[in-house]
Amino acid sequence: MLFNAQKLINDASNMITAAQLRAARALLGIDQRQLAEISGLSVPTIQRMEASDGVVRGNVDSLMKLIAGLESAGLELIGEGAASRGGGRGVRMKGQPEKLRASRDVDTDTPQRAV
Repeated sequence: MLFNAQKLINDASNMITAAQLRAARALLGIDQRQLAEISGLSVPTIQRMEASDGVVRGNVDSLMKLIAGLESAGLELIGEGAASRGGGRGVRMKGQPEKLRASRDVDTDTPQRAV
């Protein structure tokens, strides 16, 4: 069987966003060190991935280890527009709510009150 390397790289790089990664850790109740252990990666690698803007940056091997580690911990990643295959609890963004969009556009030097 022949593999399309570019398709594999694109698929791996579109697997998880930094926000999903942080939410996954929170849902599992683990810290970065524990995630590094279950995925076979270093803590600095996990830190770099979580600091990514949008889709997690990393080489394909590291991304695959990360996904495998999360799945082995019992987490199911749900891609954009995909249906969940099973039951269980989880979180998913429906889009960016207007309040969140507005809060990101405000001046960060001005104290904001909670909404």
